[in-house]
Amino acid sequence: MADPGTAETSRDEEFLKYRSPLVSRYASKEMAYNFSDRKKFTTWRKLWIYLAEAEKELGLPITEEQIQEMETNAELIDFKMAAEEEKRLRHDVMAHVHAFSHCCPKAAGIIHLGATSCYVGDNTVSIVHCALP
Repeated sequence: MADPGTAETSRDEEFLKYRSPLVSRYASKEMAYNFSDRKKFTTWRKLWIYLAEAEKELGLPITEEQIQEMETNAELIDFKMAAEEEKRLRHDVMAHVHAFSHCCPKAAGIIHLGATSCYVGDNTVSIVHCALP
């Protein structure tokens, strides 16, 4: 039997993780995406952009260049890097702050500035549920 931590082939890799029969049998493509990691983490990034815009408006030293850099890279998620950071830090939000900072070096110091993990976590849950048909 193969080590459960490694896939014998990349084709079999999906079978080494929990999969819900509710998703595979009953969820539409759109519903499955709505609850996906990509949707979750791009939403976190959008929330960090909204936070930076609000903080800039309130007078914090945040530049338009930093916000633009975040907007440009909002969809470019290095999931492998984020997983490595989470393993190292043992904190999902900070892992994604670090991964986003890696592709946004000018904005690194303002990503998640003044926020708690609940800011992205709780708001993302609300956004995802509001997107349901």
